[in-house]
Amino acid sequence: MKSNDYVKFMTQQLVTYMELPSEERKKRKLEQKNPSIYANRWLGVLPFALRVMRKKAE
Repeated sequence: MKSNDYVKFMTQQLVTYMELPSEERKKRKLEQKNPSIYANRWLGVLPFALRVMRKKAE
């Protein structure tokens, strides 16, 4: 992919984003900020590893 293609793609994305109403942009931004799971945020990968081990044991 040439850099020209990349610039063209980014320009198209920017224009489509700017044409959206501000309410739609705010709604999208809030959807992307889903709160993470409490256990994962505070304890890291440990809860995930325990869940995987428990599923394998079953």
